[in-house]
Amino acid sequence: PGVASVEADPGQLGQVIVNLAINARDAMPQGGKLVIETANAELDAAFARIHAGAVPGAFVQLSVSDTGIGMDEETRSHLFEPFFTTKEIGKGTGLGLATVYGIVKQSGGYIWLDTEAGRGTTFRICLPRSSGVPAAAAPRDPATAPAGGAETILLVEDEEAVRTLTTRALTARGYTVLVAANGPDALRLAEPLAAPIHLLLRELTRRLTASRPGLRVLYMSGYSEEAIARHGVLDPGTAFLQKPFTPDALAWRVREVLSAPAAGVGAGP
Repeated sequence: PGVASVEADPGQLGQVIVNLAINARDAMPQGGKLVIETANAELDAAFARIHAGAVPGAFVQLSVSDTGIGMDEETRSHLFEPFFTTKEIGKGTGLGLATVYGIVKQSGGYIWLDTEAGRGTTFRICLPRSSGVPAAAAPRDPATAPAGGAETILLVEDEEAVRTLTTRALTARGYTVLVAANGPDALRLAEPLAAPIHLLLRELTRRLTASRPGLRVLYMSGYSEEAIARHGVLDPGTAFLQKPFTPDALAWRVREVLSAPAAGVGAGP
């Protein structure tokens, strides 16, 4: 009560909270305490002078704290870099916190953290307060809502937060979603399956398509489509969805790929 409103995408803020909560959980392998708080906050000029990228003003602060292992200065200095991770191979791409950083900056906010090895970590996010009054959510017009479907989708994603939110968004629209954390798990899941898989939704790889010729594929990445094309990773016309994405953007792109002609966008090689 009393906390001001902000102008931000609810789906992306949900992704921020889930990412930070999973990061906190992984920092507490023996258990611990996770606290998520919101409050009004004022950032003054003195704070902005010593925190690059911060500006003075009125904000709403979201804090996610854990009592876990914390981190040293070396880890902290690389924390928001894409593909930086302290997790073992196969446990994450290192895009989780980079995605959080991107969403916060896109929302006009600022993120920083307080941490100490052995003493836990607190992430603090400040988003500009909105001067307007939040409007009641208008009933969605079914004619403009992203269409769902009854197809089966194989989701391959090693970031747990992305897996969770993507699965939730797709099942809510009627799809059957098979979930795997990596390529080998996806192959073990798909190979004995007699029923058709209509779409493969995953990070950049082609290994699974060989066992199911004609499988439609929608690739996801934290890099932009232009950056990926520049490095020759994807063939022209390959279906692509940039992270972070909203549930509606995901639903639109999935339906577009599934509804395309068999030889059109998204068809597997």
